[in-house]
Amino acid sequence: MDAKEALKEIKGGRYRSIYVLYGKDRYRVQHFIQSLSDALFTADERELGIVKFDTAETSIDEAVLEAETLPFFGERKLILVRDATVFAAGGKEGGKIEHRPDKLLQYMENPSETSIIVFAVHAEKLDERRKLVKALKERHSLVAFPELDAAQLKHWIIKRAAEQSRALTGEAAELLLTRTGANMQQLAQEVDKLCLHAGAGGTIDVETTAMLTSATVEEDVFALVDAIAELQIDRAIRLYRELLIRREEPIKIAALIARQLRIMLQIKELEQHRYSPQQMAGQLGLHPYAVKLAAEKSRKFQVARLGKLLASLADLDYQMKTGAIEKSLGLELYLLSLGMDKGA
Repeated sequence: MDAKEALKEIKGGRYRSIYVLYGKDRYRVQHFIQSLSDALFTADERELGIVKFDTAETSIDEAVLEAETLPFFGERKLILVRDATVFAAGGKEGGKIEHRPDKLLQYMENPSETSIIVFAVHAEKLDERRKLVKALKERHSLVAFPELDAAQLKHWIIKRAAEQSRALTGEAAELLLTRTGANMQQLAQEVDKLCLHAGAGGTIDVETTAMLTSATVEEDVFALVDAIAELQIDRAIRLYRELLIRREEPIKIAALIARQLRIMLQIKELEQHRYSPQQMAGQLGLHPYAVKLAAEKSRKFQVARLGKLLASLADLDYQMKTGAIEKSLGLELYLLSLGMDKGA
């Protein structure tokens, strides 16, 4: 089941007896649980109406037994079960705790009308070979929360500001994503901070965002890589010296440059095999937004140039770590050398 569809049902006062929430987007999983909790309970009822379990410490049987027990306070009971064992792909059913999934299968045939069980599965995928997972899939009780791609994140940021009666421009959203990254919890905090500054009915533009958010080392390194791609050596040196003023280590800067170049090289290889951005993100272990940014930068490089830049950075790294060259001077000379060798 789609998460939007599930939330729409909840807002309409319709609840399923069991939900299995899974995926890499933990922020939206928690938001779903919060929305369900808000719909079921008042603030005073919440503490007594929610019961929590963890399958790493408690058998699934106990969660089922709790669901079968009538609530003492209020009309409903919400049972939250943190799981990395019973449903997860790669999860080990064996261990200190013995789980009996058949108990839950039996419960599903005649679930309590006063209880809702929510399994928050800390895994990207479920093991669909398991009988329990298949049964819940047939009942449309599985709710996936994959990471949002770049366009979805941008839309989400702008929408969050709009919900607070603020207008956040597309350029400001792009800058915020670049500076904050794809962590939705951090993005939410930054958007709320910008909204507070703008005031009701205010506009959040790129200048305001630049003023109120901090540039990260990764952002400056990205700009440095961009300068290298364009052979803008003066700009590259200026960015490098600004990083030194902020007390960033030359070896760390060189490593971050190498990481970005390596990602670009890998993306070029995967693009040749017609991988989609989502597939590349999974293959590289990166967020789709990070893949989007790197893919855009990679178009400015030829594969041979990326390989040569990486090889020369590896040599520089060895020289800096062995003391063959002074670290800060070594990286500056490396950047200067790029202007002398157009084929670097």
